Amino acid sequence: MTDRAVLAVHHLAAAFDTEAGRIRAVDDVSFQVHRRKTLGIVGESGCGKSVTALSIMRLLPQPAGKILDGRILYQGTDIVQLPPEEMRLLRGRHISMIFQEPMTALNPVQRIGRQIGEVFELHDGALDETDVCNKSIEILARVGIPDPERRIREYSHQISGGMRQRVMIAMALAVQPDILIADEPTTALDVTIQAQILDLMKQLQQENNMAMIFITHDLGVIADICDDVVVMYAGTVVESAPVRDLFENPRHPYTRGLLESVPRLETPGKTLLPIIHGMVPALNDLPPGCRFQNRCPIAIPVCKSSAPALTSVGNQHEARCYLD
Repeated sequence: MTDRAVLAVHHLAAAFDTEAGRIRAVDDVSFQVHRRKTLGIVGESGCGKSVTALSIMRLLPQPAGKILDGRILYQGTDIVQLPPEEMRLLRGRHISMIFQEPMTALNPVQRIGRQIGEVFELHDGALDETDVCNKSIEILARVGIPDPERRIREYSHQISGGMRQRVMIAMALAVQPDILIADEPTTALDVTIQAQILDLMKQLQQENNMAMIFITHDLGVIADICDDVVVMYAGTVVESAPVRDLFENPRHPYTRGLLESVPRLETPGKTLLPIIHGMVPALNDLPPGCRFQNRCPIAIPVCKSSAPALTSVGNQHEARCYLD
């Protein structure tokens, strides 16, 4: 096995055309993902995490969404340049995604078995109806759903939130993709179910020799499941590092603010947690210079006039800050 990245994103920029003009939701985002490794993308809501994932899948809402610049290389092939027909064959078969909120991602008027079966039918036309049914039962059993023979005949509203999430994982992994993108897959699940889902994803990743991109705002999940981390703010990357380095030596003020706001066991009860003051700027009204300067406690004059570049601050560690 070579150390070549299975997916490499270079200077990705994506935007939406709105009545107020073109808004860049993602700007100059770069990272790599390797087989059997997990890259975490973390940041506040609206920072561009999901838009980055949808850009990789070429599923930006049309006609408003556009990839403006950059390359997305899957095993050396730039999928930004692929014709729609070739992208449809790649999507699901080689790069798959678990979307936010399974209750809305699943079709409420189709049975579970039918929705999973469509994945097999799309990517393996040689299967007959019996084979599709058997494979659907098999993948449901593999992701830990009890009595899968009965579950394939049920609808999404008839099963629990944890089971719905397992169905989404089953659909994403049905044809053993090389890359799995998981967009906040544990949101709204209780802690016990969340731990089960994370353990399941780690197990399936190793069994399938798969790369994974895990999008979340939960730093505890990042620490548990990821090998490398990209921190995003207002549509751009402000820090990237191996997970241990990021937690032990955060180099960007925004990353430090996120980590300081996490409650700890040794914190006395009813103690107010540190917060990052201010609000994330609107993408159509970004401040001049550094995008974090209006909330940064250590900003200096140059931060307000010139945007810093993402520069190396250690081994595989980069940060976008003048004061590092």
